[in-house]
Amino acid sequence: MSSLLGYSISVESSLSASGYDGIVYVSSNPPELDKSAPDAIKDALSRAIKVDAALFSEGGVMEVNLPAGRMVYSPTGPLSDYHDVRSFGEAAKKGILRSLKAEFQSPLLVLNQNLKFPNCDLVTILGAMEALYMNIQWREDCPDKCPKVKNLGVWSQDHSKLVETVDLAKKLESGRIVARDIADCDPERMAPPRVEEYVKQTFPSGCGISVSVVSDEGKLTKDYPLYAAVNRAASVIERHKGRIIYLQYDPPGPVEDTVLLVGKGVTYDTGGADIKAGGVMAGMSRDKCGAAAVAGFMKVVAEMKPQNLKVIGAMSMVRNSVGENCYVADEVIRARSGVRVRVNNTDAEGRMIMADVLCYMKELVEKKEAAVNPHLITIATLTGHAFLTVGAGYNLAMNNGPAHKDQEARKLQESGEAVGDPVDISRLRREDFTFHKGKSEGDDVFQANNEPSTRTPRGHQGPAAFLIMASGLDKHGLDSSLPIKYSHLDIAGGAGSLPKPATASPVLALAHRYLL
Repeated sequence: MSSLLGYSISVESSLSASGYDGIVYVSSNPPELDKSAPDAIKDALSRAIKVDAALFSEGGVMEVNLPAGRMVYSPTGPLSDYHDVRSFGEAAKKGILRSLKAEFQSPLLVLNQNLKFPNCDLVTILGAMEALYMNIQWREDCPDKCPKVKNLGVWSQDHSKLVETVDLAKKLESGRIVARDIADCDPERMAPPRVEEYVKQTFPSGCGISVSVVSDEGKLTKDYPLYAAVNRAASVIERHKGRIIYLQYDPPGPVEDTVLLVGKGVTYDTGGADIKAGGVMAGMSRDKCGAAAVAGFMKVVAEMKPQNLKVIGAMSMVRNSVGENCYVADEVIRARSGVRVRVNNTDAEGRMIMADVLCYMKELVEKKEAAVNPHLITIATLTGHAFLTVGAGYNLAMNNGPAHKDQEARKLQESGEAVGDPVDISRLRREDFTFHKGKSEGDDVFQANNEPSTRTPRGHQGPAAFLIMASGLDKHGLDSSLPIKYSHLDIAGGAGSLPKPATASPVLALAHRYLL
């Protein structure tokens, strides 16, 4: 983990610990009422508030009578009924970034607990780590600027739990670094073959995660025909050829639960023959955040090594290129499941590259290779409609019948709420399936309409219905002989858009749901 972070993390039992050149103090209490603050910090705040009435909303830099000598005060500001634990992570990130401007080399992060938010210490530490992240291209191109600090110290009045909390934060951050590395990179640095290289370096032999890769074009065409159609244009360029990467964790103890994840990994989305126009193509290197999240979650699994959870992750990596070999509207393709899919919009490639892989995951359940309480999940930056529905910073979860019965979306929502990785809930309805029924004689499934999702009623629910129909999961509803739980996560709002950094969402929500 230390090699991923690039800097060391120390748990301190004293604010007078040596080796720190500044303190970053995060608190949700107004300075004049912050009775739980250590005396030296309380004195510094009481002096500062006399000259700055905006201190609690804006924070500030001040002297403090401690060996570190100076302090960045980074408050959450007032917290209403509608705020959540993210306020602590955001304050920590803001404080660390301010400390970097003040040229802190070894900041000491001072925590202040809030009983309303049991995980505020964890989220505060993760916020600080987020500020210290450097994307992999920056690390590779400018090694002299990496890492941003030498050491991050952490202090809390409840020292007994702090060692455990910091250790957990390091494990979670290792997964978020993997997810951000893949998501943040430009289309060449993380083209599909280079994603394969990165994944194999991240999960070496003996780490607990086995890696297998499907790259042979004949096999892709035969076993993943919908995926292969999208990959067709890029397949003629060696450095852009697609990869389906499988990651598997088998627990040491008896399996009690099984999670099967499929992530959308479009390294660049031109829109294909239905090319994106009007400047909306910029930023489409972020269309791989679903697959990045799968890799990030698997990294946390490798660090935490759960005793009874089996996890299989799939990263469907492809570049949706445009050219003489690209797939086009009006093609009819027989999916792995056997259904005939009529293409109507090549810019709806995300559902195409996941459907056959989702079908493969379904087959593992059918063949009893992943039969113990299985839950299938797709993760994708799929629709602008999802972004408009919930806004930046939020993900959307929706269930099929069996998953709805077990309230899987609600469980994920509660997990995300606990660690500041928000997930809202949406419902699949009959209209979503009717929309994707074949329109022409001989067609089973209609891939997409020609309108953007943002101008399509129920524009984020429909793709989930398509995935169910195209993968054959519609044969595994509540009334079937083998009900299979399936949830779809549209993370278009939560993944982060350029030029802002990728968020690594929903790694934290998944980790809290299945590992904590």
